[in-house]
Amino acid sequence: MKLGIFAKTFEGTEPVTVLNSVAAAGFTCAQYNMACSGLPPMPEIITEAQARSVAEAARESGVEIVAVSGTFNMIHPDPAVREAGLRNLATLAERSAGMSTTLITLCTGTRDPIDQWTAHADNNTPEAWQDLLEAMGAAIEIAERYEVDLGIEPELANVVDSAEKAHRLITALKSPRIKIVLDPANLFEVATLDEQRSIVSSAIDLLADRIVMAHAKDRNPDGSFATAGKGVLDYTHYLGRLKAIGFNGSLVTHGLSASEAAGVAAFLKNILNGHSAGAGR
Repeated sequence: MKLGIFAKTFEGTEPVTVLNSVAAAGFTCAQYNMACSGLPPMPEIITEAQARSVAEAARESGVEIVAVSGTFNMIHPDPAVREAGLRNLATLAERSAGMSTTLITLCTGTRDPIDQWTAHADNNTPEAWQDLLEAMGAAIEIAERYEVDLGIEPELANVVDSAEKAHRLITALKSPRIKIVLDPANLFEVATLDEQRSIVSSAIDLLADRIVMAHAKDRNPDGSFATAGKGVLDYTHYLGRLKAIGFNGSLVTHGLSASEAAGVAAFLKNILNGHSAGAGR
């Protein structure tokens, strides 16, 4: 597996500055965010030169751009917000090749009008699901036009909040452009060791043929998020299950400070090299 990190973990608004920091911390790839180019995360305009500077920085730093973040609220209660997100997704998709990547990560969204990472009771309604199908259909048309893939991530706060719903979405859409970004810490809040192992194993088995990227963060015993290796997630089990399905893509950490990055890189390399993290890790 290739070891990566969210580029926006590091300060900077110039791609080369940020990606050099990624390399210095011990990572060989990154999930890019346009904020690292001094732009909004989902810009209305990305110039050819701005895209090219990302690819040039990747070559100079030796850091592969394995994805670029294209997250917006795909089921926002205001259709105009959804439409604006799709327009900006097209802008990002058009420039992805220029940035040397072919994967855009998405957020399946929530009915919460303020925060796309906050759950809402209406996420489970048929109307929310239908809005997601329509938004994803439009996103797939964009992906086909610009020859990019779309990585969706099951996330407890979003309409696709489980591996089962992700599989249901894939089945409904019938598009090879839809891929999975798997983050086990997004599949449970509080669980026993046996429960989390079962959840993680089931998700990997169900979505195996679509997983293109794995994320690495953690959960504290109280259910809050933690830095990878600092919580209760059984990383030996998680990475072992990914290896068992033949996954050799990128393992990308996030939800950590820049000062923690090198330590997390060392932790993940240790597990990937076959050393146990111990029970609960």
